[in-house]
Amino acid sequence: ETTTNDNLQLGWKKNPFLAFKNPSTGNWHPPHYSLRRQADLFKLATAHNVLSLMPPSPKHPEIKQQKRIEHGLRVKGTGEGQKVKGKYWERTLKTRLETRRKAMETMPDMINLWRERGHGRGWKKYPSGKEGKGTADLFNPEMRHAWVHERAPTSSA
Repeated sequence: ETTTNDNLQLGWKKNPFLAFKNPSTGNWHPPHYSLRRQADLFKLATAHNVLSLMPPSPKHPEIKQQKRIEHGLRVKGTGEGQKVKGKYWERTLKTRLETRRKAMETMPDMINLWRERGHGRGWKKYPSGKEGKGTADLFNPEMRHAWVHERAPTSSA
């Protein structure tokens, strides 16, 4: 008779926020309050300053903070030097703006080069701005002037 009383007391004393395994049958019983309702209850408890009276739960702010400290953010790509995937235009925006800025900086040299070589006089096409290409060196001021000075004697001769 005492064992049934103990089981009843255990049943009443169990935490309503956690799942409960019946020791006699081994069946798991779900928590009485869903995680959403637990979150709402903890918000109310925080608002009314009775958080210390609440039983432990996965939604308890102190437990959530402790788990965050132990495990950190468990989102892939949030470590140092990593990026969250994002959309294609978001991932490539920085490099596109950088190449656009470089192109704008070299625009006066390109205009002068067009005036010297344009209209079918050796002008190939607008440079891609990629590092491995030979056309990227055309707008380097040292390279451009060296090329112009090399070309000038051949045209006068």
